[in-house]
Amino acid sequence: NRVNIERDCEDSLRRLGTDYIDLYLLHWPARYTPQSNWGQSLQYHRDTEGSPYYRNHASFEEIAEAMSKLVKAGKIRGWGMCNDNAYGLAASCAAAKLLGGGAAAPCVMQNDFSLIDRRAEENGVSEASSPIHENVGFMAYNTLAGGFLTGKYLSGPPPAPDDKDLLRGRGSLAKPRGRMDTMGWGRTLYRYRSEPASQAVREYAALADKYGMTLTEMAIKWCQSRDLVTSTLLAHTSMQQLRQCLEIAKDSKYNNDGSRRLLLPEELMWEIDRVHMKNRLPIFASERVGSNWYGEGEIGERIP
Repeated sequence: NRVNIERDCEDSLRRLGTDYIDLYLLHWPARYTPQSNWGQSLQYHRDTEGSPYYRNHASFEEIAEAMSKLVKAGKIRGWGMCNDNAYGLAASCAAAKLLGGGAAAPCVMQNDFSLIDRRAEENGVSEASSPIHENVGFMAYNTLAGGFLTGKYLSGPPPAPDDKDLLRGRGSLAKPRGRMDTMGWGRTLYRYRSEPASQAVREYAALADKYGMTLTEMAIKWCQSRDLVTSTLLAHTSMQQLRQCLEIAKDSKYNNDGSRRLLLPEELMWEIDRVHMKNRLPIFASERVGSNWYGEGEIGERIP
């Protein structure tokens, strides 16, 4: 609610030791939506709307009013949401318009987006955020799919949570290659290494090799090239990887005169689309769903 939003902003300003925050994001939607789940939930279940966790959640109008107050006070420059969908984006913008008086609409959305998770382009977010509609920026996170799109898990032992060799798995936990070699995030991010996702990653890796680049380079440049994406967020396991990613990401998809620049060859972009068409939601597909799980995924989330 507005009290929490304002209090949390004040707390963040104090901890950061600054007078204002450039972008203030809602980490999760206040309302129920299956797209705010780390697992493989996609179906909307109306019976979950009445869960005590979501009862009396803040309305779109209340959130827009609280954020607008913070903008007018100079405490934030703009606001947005994370892990939301097209409905949340459009409703938030509509709420700000209904409030009137110069109320601040969201200026950005931050969502999971990569070669193996193109939902935002195909579920309405790209349409809603377009400059001719709500004109909202999009920040892509997990561009490297928890490290899977670096290719480092394609050879060697499987990620620690999946390794049936317990001794080897302990070794991976002791010297992790990244988040997939941890029992916390490693289990939570299992969807990025489902068999359909892994198959897609293997095919993308073969394409990268065919075109003489690393899988990391192809994944980042593909993300940067998309019309939807205004910012690509990068996370790293090491300083070496940080330097590598910064070198890859230095080119803009726009020339100085505003015209578009090709970051990847057109032929490669089409080959990537051909792989995508085999399974358009690979991280939400799974071949290891137990017959006795009865509506639960691997981390207890509700599926399908």
